[in-house]
Amino acid sequence: MQHNYFVYILTNVNKTVLYTGVTNDLKRRIDEHENALDPKSFTSKYKCYNLIYFERFQSVEQAIEQEKRIKGWSRKKKEALVSDFNSSWTFMNKEINDI
Repeated sequence: MQHNYFVYILTNVNKTVLYTGVTNDLKRRIDEHENALDPKSFTSKYKCYNLIYFERFQSVEQAIEQEKRIKGWSRKKKEALVSDFNSSWTFMNKEINDI
């Protein structure tokens, strides 16, 4: 049985804020961010709903480890990661239906 865990990065419409998270259901989690289920959350406060990066793992431990690693990086290093994956920083929210 294959498991899927995702590390993902969201941004706001102006691409000035980056949010890194981890989930086992990327589509559901993006929907939760878009619908601001917790109005006091970081993503709600800064309107970070736009998916610009994701990475898939089979182990939750590996995913959490990568999330922590990315969260510790500088903004510049995070931007390089996103640009290598998604050079135009296209919002991929609708594309994740195919994942």
